[in-house]
Amino acid sequence: MTDELAALRSDHLPGDLQAELDQVGLDGSVAVQARQSLEESRWLLELADQHDSIKGVVGWVDLRSGAVEEQLAEFASHPKFVGVRHVVQDEPDDQFMLRPDFIRGISKLQAFDLRYDILIFPRQLPAAIELVKQFPEQPFVLDHIAKPLIKAGTLMPWEAQIRELAQFENLTCKVSGMVTEADWEQWVSGDFRPYLDVVFEAFGEDRLMYGSDWPVCRLGGEYGRIYHLAEEYFSQFSAEAQAKFFGGVASAFYGLKG
Repeated sequence: MTDELAALRSDHLPGDLQAELDQVGLDGSVAVQARQSLEESRWLLELADQHDSIKGVVGWVDLRSGAVEEQLAEFASHPKFVGVRHVVQDEPDDQFMLRPDFIRGISKLQAFDLRYDILIFPRQLPAAIELVKQFPEQPFVLDHIAKPLIKAGTLMPWEAQIRELAQFENLTCKVSGMVTEADWEQWVSGDFRPYLDVVFEAFGEDRLMYGSDWPVCRLGGEYGRIYHLAEEYFSQFSAEAQAKFFGGVASAFYGLKG
């Protein structure tokens, strides 16, 4: 990691997160993959066995592999394995998610009752729209509201594509990762309001969930500040809507126990 990412150059483990969760009154979290390796998926499940605060794990399997069903069977046997993610944002081909081998892998998830986290940049939204359209029975969640260009203050074409994507009822949106797309040193809460307005209008209270993106969020702010950014915005809505956002939707979407 470069000096720009110095805040992340240390171990970040469940015990470190627990202190942050306690401060804001959250019971637990879903651990989401960062590396494209089966070994990391196994390690995350080991941590989940050791820490009750890890309610679920979204891991990685090689969706393009001929052995994808065997990999899914291995992980889906664990009660806390709830979904799969691929770091599509790093793929140079904006149509990566529409490749036949990747599509085949996605088609295997429903049989194992697994969700898929879509991690992309705005330029990959057209492919995401087509992917979600092809699998109306597969539950998807869009991570980090697709990382709009917040630092530049750009809304279009992200806004139009988000509204199109939100028309698919099998898609939920995770409000997370926004500060890393803003000015890390100088952002203020008002920078995010136009983007939050869009996703709330598009998805509504039943298909939005809070996500911290910890520890990556530390590039732009510590956990408490990230949480309170979301809390400030959602304070305008009912207590029921806030409860859905800060846990209810995620619990239902991922099928979390306890």
